[in-house]
Amino acid sequence: MEVFKTIKSLQQSLKGLSQNKTVGLVPTMGALHEGHLSIIDRAKMENDIVIASIFVNPTQFDKKEDLVNYPSTLESDLKALEKRGCDFVFTPTTEEIYQGDTVAESFDFKGLDKEMEGKFRTGHFDGVATIVKKLFMITSPNKAYFGEKDFQQLQIIKHMVKSEGINIDIVPVEIFRELDGLAMSSRNTRLNEAQRKAAPEIYQTLLKGKKLFQQGDLEKVKSFVKNELIQNKELSLEYFEITDNESLKPVKILDPSTSYRAFIAVFAGDVRLIDNIALN
Repeated sequence: MEVFKTIKSLQQSLKGLSQNKTVGLVPTMGALHEGHLSIIDRAKMENDIVIASIFVNPTQFDKKEDLVNYPSTLESDLKALEKRGCDFVFTPTTEEIYQGDTVAESFDFKGLDKEMEGKFRTGHFDGVATIVKKLFMITSPNKAYFGEKDFQQLQIIKHMVKSEGINIDIVPVEIFRELDGLAMSSRNTRLNEAQRKAAPEIYQTLLKGKKLFQQGDLEKVKSFVKNELIQNKELSLEYFEITDNESLKPVKILDPSTSYRAFIAVFAGDVRLIDNIALN
């Protein structure tokens, strides 16, 4: 495994590859867990060369304290990536990526960024799309891999690639869960014992909501989820939405030919946890 800190050194190595070798990119912000590594595994299965990037992107944080507190575990991340057979790792500085102009590009996401996460994290998706676009331009991969835990982000990146005319396949990878169902996240390590014990109820509530959804009564599902989580003193619901997969707009009337998804954000103390589930 080779580790690169500069764009120039990474691109020189990529240029040296045979023309018929396929390249898969897995963008990360480090603090890697089994969820990230499952994405590396998927990329390894489908490409000759896998690049993982580790970069904590400042332009996607709406709160400075979240950026400052973001965990840095580079040494253990590199060991984990090497074990999984990752070929190249790109670990640039902010200066290397932004060249002294640390601002996000503005994108038109056709409203995809105005729902759910976008309501609570101003400018977040412009920052995400900015760094992803930069990484695409630097690495020119055939495929790029993103976990479905951040499903809204996944749809926004798909939109960005299409609108910018970037010829890269965006590959979604299903959510990797703990044995008790909690979606894997680097934030899970910040939960205290009581919060960690309560957190799996988020996914259990989604599963029960999915069963109720089959009856076709959206309000019944929403009130069930709200009431279920109110009873758990360790968890506080920020939002629960049912949307279609494409526009991500909250659904009012169901159409049997449309795919729907439920999205949830919950606080356990000051730790914010998100999850989602396909409903049909």
